Amino acid sequence: MRTILGVVSCVILGAGFALSQQPTFHAQLLDKMTGDWVLQGTIANKATTHDVAAEWVLGHQYVRLHEVSREKNSQGQPAYEAMVFIGWTQATSEYVCIWLDTYGGMADATIAHAKCTGDEIHFIFKDKDSTFHTRFIYHRDAADWEWRMDSEDKGALKPFARVTLRRK
Repeated sequence: MRTILGVVSCVILGAGFALSQQPTFHAQLLDKMTGDWVLQGTIANKATTHDVAAEWVLGHQYVRLHEVSREKNSQGQPAYEAMVFIGWTQATSEYVCIWLDTYGGMADATIAHAKCTGDEIHFIFKDKDSTFHTRFIYHRDAADWEWRMDSEDKGALKPFARVTLRRK
């Protein structure tokens, strides 16, 4: 009897979880971001090259970007590495971005939301001390991506990064 009640309870709880789960996320714009890329441009006024691998993960709910700089630190490791997850929040009809990198520290400024406008997603990362803009812009004619990253100071944007992603 206990076994039957246990199985019934698991089925009911599992059904409740499945009903609350978001439907599989489909976004044609993010489909264009998947694949292997070479990122080139300037970050903090320095020329740089990174490799970026992007794929759908976690049941097609997020695009995961794995970004690794070709430049090395004094230990021979990549000078920069990040895991970026871009997904969708059904309740607010917004993209969500979680940016985790070698600088560490989970904070309010590692999570951002954005509406999609045409071929651009403009995330704004904020915490109590700073505001940082990250724009992913898809160029259909070249089939590449431009990333523009800017810090905000008293309402004015100051360029931090200007990079382009081209398919390998």
